[in-house]
Amino acid sequence: MIEFDLARSSVRALNERLHRLTPQTTEVYWRVLNPNGAHAIAVGITEPVQIEIKGHVGYYCAGMNAAGTVVVDGHAGTGLAENIMSGLVRVRGNASQSAAASGRGGLVVIEGDASTRCGISMKGVDIVVGGSVGHMSAFMGQKGALVVCGDADHDLGDSLYEAEIFVGGTAASLGADCIEKEMTQGDVERVAGLLDRACMAADATRFRHYGSARHLYNFHIDHATEY
Repeated sequence: MIEFDLARSSVRALNERLHRLTPQTTEVYWRVLNPNGAHAIAVGITEPVQIEIKGHVGYYCAGMNAAGTVVVDGHAGTGLAENIMSGLVRVRGNASQSAAASGRGGLVVIEGDASTRCGISMKGVDIVVGGSVGHMSAFMGQKGALVVCGDADHDLGDSLYEAEIFVGGTAASLGADCIEKEMTQGDVERVAGLLDRACMAADATRFRHYGSARHLYNFHIDHATEY
């Protein structure tokens, strides 16, 4: 276990050291101490290392992650795991707005609540939220799944493409072109699998399924007010 104390060194120094890792590295397990809300901690990881951050983080923690496992033992600021490519990012507390924005792969787990626009423009990432999400979550979601164990605020799935949303609680309102769909057995199994990967205990059969009505794919004068 390598311990890196941000009270004694900088985030830049941490990230530079992580970026120098090669596939042959033996420096696999990391613990980051005293993050104190610093921004851009553990960004651009390209090797399958495990990083535990002991405290709260600021903006863009674990952005552009590829292959790494990053666990935040606290809360996270704006843009958690932005543009994640693969690997796992877990927050044991709450996450601010735009968590997993533009994520292309991997799994993002938020054990608490996520703020507005969780999963905005998601492109293949899977997101599991143990609590509730703010308004316009999965806005312009293109691919992947957003699983919300709690409630969803207004305009869920606004301008949705092919991402799928599963909500265990109540959706305050649906955004443009987002509709409720049948919860099939395959959907139940998909949600159960994601909950299992996220290590969350919830009944997959109680979730509701939301997806795109596909009316906004092409311009149509009758839908002009929805664009």
